[in-house]
This record gives sequence, structure tokens and C-alpha cells, in this order.
Amino acid sequence: MTTTLTPTEERRHVLQRRIRWIVAGTIAYNLVEAVVAITAGSIASSAALIGFGLDSMIEVLSAAAVAWQFTRRDPERWEKGTLRVIAIAFFALAAYVTVSSVFALVGQEQVRHSTLGIVITALSVVIMPFLSLAERRAGRELGSATAVADSMQTLICTYLSAAVLVGLVANSLLGWWWADAIAGLVIAVFAIREGIEAWRGDACATSVGMLLENDDDDHDHDQHDHDQHEHEHEHEHEHEREHDHGH
Repeated sequence: MTTTLTPTEERRHVLQRRIRWIVAGTIAYNLVEAVVAITAGSIASSAALIGFGLDSMIEVLSAAAVAWQFTRRDPERWEKGTLRVIAIAFFALAAYVTVSSVFALVGQEQVRHSTLGIVITALSVVIMPFLSLAERRAGRELGSATAVADSMQTLICTYLSAAVLVGLVANSLLGWWWADAIAGLVIAVFAIREGIEAWRGDACATSVGMLLENDDDDHDHDQHDHDQHEHEHEHEHEHEREHDHGH
């Protein structure tokens, strides 16, 4: 039997700060991952690695775009346009990787061994689940559905990393040149899925933005309750003084 305890205000602030750090760390890692994967993919002629790096880059850019959106005076005004741009970027990535992978399969293009690519995807398979678990635990304790959703998106990125890793290892150890192209097609499917979610307004970065907005709303709500309580308290004192004066 499990009991759900509402965290204290101090604990809420700790959890909110922890989630912000986790999100910031995830974005920073994705940026490094993107640069390394695109570089390694270009050297090895790997459509999967290049697509993997581009996917990470779009994730970073989408998070930055939503963060920028929430610096505006009226965030909702910019939301639809921001998400549509993110969605189009994912659809373009899916088209690019699909064409590259199909050409690689038809032309039987040989992909060179990439130690750097194997290292960065293996690191992602190890690091991403820890980031996901930490954010999911904090999100559940805080009662934040957006933080939990964001943690699940991070976990999905782990599966994507694993697919690319399998393709790279199969190519290097077994000489399965087509494994890289298949991994590229897997990335295309993920990119289409992320594009559809962004178009509908369910993107990973949107969850981050909503989390930030909800935190601000909670703070404003708490401040409003505090001010209202003070006002009622003062009103009671004033009523007592009038009552005493009447006597």
C-alpha cells in the first residue's frame, strides 16, 4: 500500500530546482552529442550517425525556442508558430534521413568503422536512463505531469541511441553495411513521431516550457493566497477594533 504525501513548500522548491538542473544537463549533453555524432557520421559516411546528431540538434533548438517563447510577455501568442517550426524541422530530418538511407541501401554504400560514433551512442545508452529516472522521480514527488512526460521522452532517446549503436556495431564487427541504413530509417520514424507531437503541441521541449510556466503559476498562486490571507487577517482586526470601540 502506497501513500501519497504532499511535499512541503520548501521541498517543492528543491524539487523544482532539481528538475531545472536535470533539464539543463540533458540539453547540454544533447548539444555535445549532436556535434560529436554529426562529425563522426560525416567521417564514416554514416547516415544513421548524421541523422542521430541532427535529431539531437533539433531537440536542443526546440528547447531553446520554447525557452525564448517563455521570455515573451505573451507566451501563448508565440506557441503555435514555435511548435510548427519545430515540427517542420523534424519532418525535414525524417525526409533527409529516409532519402540518405534508401540511397545507401540501393547503392550498397559501405560505412566505415566509427569508434567515436560507437562511444557517443554507448554513452547515451548509459547516461540517458539515469537522467530520465532522476527527472521522473522528482516529477512524481512534485506531482508534475509535464516533468514525468519529459522524462519519458528522454527515455525514448535512449532507445534511439541503442538502435544507432546496434547498427554501428553490426557494421564494424559483422560487416553488415546495411545495418546503418536500417538504423537511419528507425531515426526517420522517431523524427516523424516527434514532428507529429510538436505539431499537436506535445513536444518534449514544450513539456519543459510548461513546467517552467506551471512553476511560475504556482508561485503566483501561493503569493495570491498569502496576500488574500493577510487581507482577511487585517479585516478581522479592523472589525474587532470597531467592535471594541462600539462598546
